[in-house]
Amino acid sequence: MDNTLHMIEIERKFQVTSQSYKKEAYKSTRIVQGFLNTDPNRTVRIRIKGNQGFLTVKGKSNEAGTIRTEWEKEIEVVEAETLLTLCEEGLIEKIRYEIKAGKHVFEVDEFFGDNLGLTIAEIELNEENEKFDKPHWLGKEVTGDVKYYNSMLSKKPFKAWIE
Repeated sequence: MDNTLHMIEIERKFQVTSQSYKKEAYKSTRIVQGFLNTDPNRTVRIRIKGNQGFLTVKGKSNEAGTIRTEWEKEIEVVEAETLLTLCEEGLIEKIRYEIKAGKHVFEVDEFFGDNLGLTIAEIELNEENEKFDKPHWLGKEVTGDVKYYNSMLSKKPFKAWIE
């Protein structure tokens, strides 16, 4: 079985204005991730999501920050745990909540550790300008703002923004 995913990722990111998304979530998963490489031209991420491990490579985003190539392969959790020890400094810890909104799903990440207090919503789309329902807790759009990229949050966490 080939568990490799190749795709073009089209997503938009938003700040979150309240915690009411938690009541609407149909699923939540703990995620720990680190980066073997944070070069914006090719980030290499190791992730443990629930009881699954993943190796992901993401290419450079387009100018708007909405589109980039993504390659992902599921790996054994024990392999992901070992690879996390090789990652650059600054692990990301978060709980991801999944919320249906019309025909789409928002993934809302509530961050912990050095990013405690930051909550970001993402939506994956089929087309860059696709219309979607906006939940009442959705705030300012931050798509393309690199400081919200997980690879940057590992280097300059949210706590450093507010100091």
